[in-house]
Amino acid sequence: QVQLVESGGGLVQPGGSLRLSCAASGSIFSLIAMGWYRQAPGKELELVAIINNGGGINYADSVKGRFTISRDNARRTVYLQMNSLKPEDTAVYSCNARIYTTPKNWDDYWGQGTQVTVSS
Repeated sequence: QVQLVESGGGLVQPGGSLRLSCAASGSIFSLIAMGWYRQAPGKELELVAIINNGGGINYADSVKGRFTISRDNARRTVYLQMNSLKPEDTAVYSCNARIYTTPKNWDDYWGQGTQVTVSS
């Protein structure tokens, strides 16, 4: 059993900052990649940022230069620092982790989601 626990969402004014955290725990053999997705009302789920075991990072074009993803392997935690937030960043942000639970078996796991609202 694997759990992902997120924290850090909330309400912020345009131009403000928030930091999201997601900690993985449970039956983890190794982490492959961790990332953040978001879904705004009436829109599809989209990748925001992802970081793999080798440190490789990808960002959605819409957040490049504003958001920074980082990872603490010892704590099995991924962070998303969000700066210069815009109203269009408003969404439910969900943490995703691709995890080996045994040396041969991996699966994708999701957090419960945290609301980020950017509004004046």
